[in-house]
Amino acid sequence: MTDRFRLASTFAQSLKDHKVPPAEVLRSAGLPPGLFQQEKPQVDTAQLFAFWRAVGEVSKDPAIGLKLSAEYKLERFNPTAIAAVCSRTFGDAVERMGRYKQLVCPEEINLRPQGRETAIEFVFTNATESEPDVLVDNCLSWIHTIGGRGTDGRIAPVRVELVRPTRHRELLEKYYGCRVTFKAERNAIVFRTTDLDMPLTTHNAELLAMVSGQLDAQVAERKAGADVGAQVKHALKRSLAGKRPTLHHVASEVGMSTRSLQRKLADARITFQQVVEETRRELAHHYLSQSAVELNETAYLLGYADANSFFRAFNNWEGVTPGEWRMQHRAVA
Repeated sequence: MTDRFRLASTFAQSLKDHKVPPAEVLRSAGLPPGLFQQEKPQVDTAQLFAFWRAVGEVSKDPAIGLKLSAEYKLERFNPTAIAAVCSRTFGDAVERMGRYKQLVCPEEINLRPQGRETAIEFVFTNATESEPDVLVDNCLSWIHTIGGRGTDGRIAPVRVELVRPTRHRELLEKYYGCRVTFKAERNAIVFRTTDLDMPLTTHNAELLAMVSGQLDAQVAERKAGADVGAQVKHALKRSLAGKRPTLHHVASEVGMSTRSLQRKLADARITFQQVVEETRRELAHHYLSQSAVELNETAYLLGYADANSFFRAFNNWEGVTPGEWRMQHRAVA
């Protein structure tokens, strides 16, 4: 899976609702000022962490992560959230959230049963640093919100485990209604195992079938396309430099006929050009992070005919020029 997280465009309004200026958050995080104006705003794991750290710094509210997860406006729910609240049981809701997460980001939701207790953890698979406290609060609080809202408050966690040092104990224990353990080995929210079988009063079989049917189809498509997409990407990374990528050349690299590769990509509902763009975007971040690689050289290494073509493509991806992205990245580092 690529290291990309989608940011809901409605999140900017959620920040405003809590008196947190989105523009100030983006500036503090070193992210493009027009990020939320993009059709599909995306960030990588490091940028996501920088974004959430900035939310905490700009808001100066120790409860902001908790507040942002308690979003009760259905029109701002994404399909995964709708599927969760419409699920049959609390355990079914958490399982669906974990299954559908893979469609939008490199993040896992893991259920870890141990006797009478089951811990729920969020894992950021590409993280190279600790998760910001605000993001941890937001993730664990969302599970708490789904359980509490879906059962009219009949489900409450046994405890919350946090890696961070002791901070704001009273606030957190009042919010979760349970003991909070600090300096733990993991960030997790722990429930009674029997709570996972508790029915949700928000269960809506008809709406669930509509939403989950589409999401399950996308999961199946992604699994089918994972192998062929990875093969194409690997071949592109070996052969892009100074060459315009072609389906014929890549097919030869992966040991297939052009027609066979075309059919496999079509079966997986991905296009060759989509994989090319995704590969170029990943490599662009890699090269721009290295000060020794000039911008014109980056364009060449990505297989663009000229630097202007690369600049236009990069601006479409990130909302800033390659030079601006490089400066912002250095500022964050």
